Amino acid sequence: MDLRNQRTDYSKGILSEENAGNNPFDLFRNWFENANQTEAEANAMVLSTIFENQPHSRIVLLKELIDDTFVFYTNYLSDKGKAITQNNNVSLLFFWQQNQQQVRIEGIAEKVSSSTSDEYFYSRPIESQIGAIASMQSSVLTNREWLEKKVEELSEYYKTHKIIRPEHWGGYAVFPSKIEFWQGRSSRLHDRIVFEKINNEWSKKRLSP
Repeated sequence: MDLRNQRTDYSKGILSEENAGNNPFDLFRNWFENANQTEAEANAMVLSTIFENQPHSRIVLLKELIDDTFVFYTNYLSDKGKAITQNNNVSLLFFWQQNQQQVRIEGIAEKVSSSTSDEYFYSRPIESQIGAIASMQSSVLTNREWLEKKVEELSEYYKTHKIIRPEHWGGYAVFPSKIEFWQGRSSRLHDRIVFEKINNEWSKKRLSP
């Protein structure tokens, strides 16, 4: 494939020090609210982890902002859960194509409280709750039919039994130490403003594109 001439010129916005403000979470909420009007899934984000010195990335969904942390939910026994157990330094990446914006976040991931995980788990559709119980996420699956049969059996069982959130399923909160906002600009002269947390205070600076 020759993609050398495939390019888009970015011209949908600007990011100045003034409109960036001094609180990255205020800016993130503003950008997210705008993206939520234009993107199919504005809360889709790339989660990157390190396991045995190998980086791994996958799409997960942001589900909450709690006390200035970014919260997502998963199976703690999955590959991402094992990676976070070994090394809880992670990064998150949002890309909102329609607004030509990107947000990069670096920080540490920690499990949320059981009560927070319970609250979210029981807010999900019953089918999703059963799916979380049925799937041994990231383990080798002989065939899809086995999984579908497992879901059928559990669906029948839980018609007369109460669903209990598995202890190995819950949320992670990412505590950010760096948040970079990227606004596409014409001729690749993009705006980049990064916030870094130093001594519990956010500092702000502009980066070259």
